[in-house]
Formats: sequence, structure tokens, C-alpha cells
Amino acid sequence: MTLPHSLRLVVIAPDLMIDDAHDEAAVALAERSRQLRIGLLEGGFNLIATLPADTFLRERLAQLQPDMIIVDAESDARDSLEHVVMATRDERRPIVLFTNDDDTRHVKDAVAAGVCAYIVAGLEPARIRPILDVAMARFEHEQGLRRELADARTELKDRKVIDRAKGMLMQRQGLSEQAAYEKLRKAAMDKGLRLGDVAQRMLDVADLLG
Repeated sequence: MTLPHSLRLVVIAPDLMIDDAHDEAAVALAERSRQLRIGLLEGGFNLIATLPADTFLRERLAQLQPDMIIVDAESDARDSLEHVVMATRDERRPIVLFTNDDDTRHVKDAVAAGVCAYIVAGLEPARIRPILDVAMARFEHEQGLRRELADARTELKDRKVIDRAKGMLMQRQGLSEQAAYEKLRKAAMDKGLRLGDVAQRMLDVADLLG
């Protein structure tokens, strides 16, 4: 897939204010971060905000609703990631991390936590769009797998609930298994509800009445 140019991006980055112009490390970090933003803008992306990785990140992301999160981190890559992962725990978004920190011991944990791409020393503007393309495709694939797993779990749970409700109807009303199922299905259709929901309600009422 190819990302749309209107993709809304938020960059998570440290404060780039340089107090000492002779601090070569700070100057290099600021330039690197500037090059990342230039690459994103040249790629046609909609860079809607640059935010710090702090305790208010969850609220800011909830307000901005970005399509993707870009983490620009140096030696504090792990700390930045922890903030981002916590902030997106309830509302997952694709996360791409760009860093010059070559300590990759935490890559596996980062990917497991939801990071779609962990890029070390990869800020060349020409590389940014392909990296984001792959990250979005991977995120959407993983989301599809999550939905399939959730659907399978719901289906299994519904099947168990429906079987219990059928068994109750068969025992209390002397119905055959097919007749009990048809009764449940008709009730679901009449009420415009899922079969599993009707079965669960029936069991809840039975438990309440004893």
C-alpha cells in the first residue's frame, strides 16, 4: 500500500532548545530532528504537532487523533517509547521510531509493545516514505489479525452461551435441541439482537429467578 499525502502525523521529540551553541551533541541532535521534519514535509505528510514524551501525552494524542506517531529519540529511546506505548495502550496507532541509539537490546520489546518500525540511523529523506509505507501496512495487518482473534473468541464464547441456553430450554420446556435453537433465533430476530446476546440475557434472567 502507499500512504496518502494527507496522513496526519505527530512527532514525539525532546526539547531542542540549544542553550550552548558550542554543545556539539545538542547541535547535532537539533539538526537531525530538523532533517526528520523536513523529510516528512517533503514527503507530503501533514505534520500536525511535535510533542514531548511526558505524562500529558495520552490527552494530547486523544485531542489530535493522529494517523501515525513518529518517535524521534536519541539516547532516551527507551524512555520515550515507554511514554508513547502507555499513551496509545487503549487506542492503538502505528508507531515508527527513528534513533541514532545503536543499543538495540530493547527492539524486541518495542516491537511487541506496538512499534511498527525501529529505524537506527535512517534519516535520509528518500527513505522516510518507504519506511512509513511498510509501517502502516504492518500495523493494518496486525490490526486485522487482532480483529480476527477477537471475533474467534467472541464466536467461541457465544457458542458456549447458546449451548447453555439451549440446554436450559430443553430441560425446562421439554424442547428438542433444534426447537430450542429456533426459539432462541426467533427471539433474536424479533428483538434485533445477536443470538449470543439473547442467550446470555435468558441465562441471566434464569439465574435471577432461580
